Amino acid sequence: MLLDIVVSVLMVATIAYATRLNSRLAALRKNRDDLARTIIGFNEATLRAESSIPKLRKAADEAGHSLQERVEKAQSLRDDLAFMIERADTMANRLENAVRSARAEGTTRSGASGAEAAAASRAPASGPAMASGRPAAPGRSAQQAAVAQASATAEYGLDDERSEAERELLRALQAMR
Repeated sequence: MLLDIVVSVLMVATIAYATRLNSRLAALRKNRDDLARTIIGFNEATLRAESSIPKLRKAADEAGHSLQERVEKAQSLRDDLAFMIERADTMANRLENAVRSARAEGTTRSGASGAEAAAASRAPASGPAMASGRPAAPGRSAQQAAVAQASATAEYGLDDERSEAERELLRALQAMR
């Protein structure tokens, strides 16, 4: 009987151990199923990411080409603007010289002496020469001013057929005196 009691105690211990082992195995199976679902989800996400990489590359290439085209267009516009600014500066210098010559001729026609014409051709600090930021040519005679006026008249038709813009510029320059 003692042997039966020992076997019974051992069997109870075995049953308790088997129950605990069964619950742990059930938890492991549950975790394994969760892990399998997680791995499946990860694989699906990886496949989606791999399939979207070519699309992203294509979009990046298109954006790069578009940006390159814009940069080239901006550089072209920059070059055009630089050319226009250079031409405008040249034209402004010519117009300034023509206005200066016209003033000098106007003062000589109104009976001013040669010294007054030379002083007028030098243009005071508030005159058109300083309005452009350039000093007038010193020592310019009335004869030189008349020659410059004649060449400006021949080249630009600045006599009585001045354009409205030229007349406005002349009025603005005269108002600055």
